[in-house]
Amino acid sequence: MADTSELRNGLILRFKGEPFLVVEFQHVKPGKGGAFVRTTLKNMKTGKVLDNTFRSGESIEVIQIERRKYQYLYKEGEFYILMDNETFDQINVPEEILGDGQVFLKEGDEIQIIYDDQEKIISSEIPMFVNLKVVETEPGYKGDTATNVLKPAKLETGAQISVPLFVNEGDLLKVDTRTGVYVERVKN
Repeated sequence: MADTSELRNGLILRFKGEPFLVVEFQHVKPGKGGAFVRTTLKNMKTGKVLDNTFRSGESIEVIQIERRKYQYLYKEGEFYILMDNETFDQINVPEEILGDGQVFLKEGDEIQIIYDDQEKIISSEIPMFVNLKVVETEPGYKGDTATNVLKPAKLETGAQISVPLFVNEGDLLKVDTRTGVYVERVKN
């Protein structure tokens, strides 16, 4: 067991039975009373952020994590089937583990799965940017780059995003999976 003196940004600890990431911490020593540590914690399963105060010297349970790379094979019902890149074992991962960026995944993409010290999946990391082809959108017009007008476009994974007017069907786009926003057009 560790104590609050070992808190640092990026540390993962078990708090209220759930894995939490320390986003920010601050040791506070007021003039009157005992010292304490003010923290901002992010739940690794749900993504919710909460503020918590620990007494100085209070014991905390630090979790050792392991990151493993997997390749996305296909989706079956509400599970994503992934293959371990080293052992070629396949695992089923519930869609809630992958988060909102799952709509931008295509077969063959690499995903990192994060395991805790009890070999349970606690989180995942999908690529920050992916290149996807536009399969459906209104025709683009040459010269429509001066205005900031956007139009809807459907990507090869089925995801819908807003793109500038000059984007055409068949164009390859770079998309931010965290926000679902068009970044740039990629040359083939």
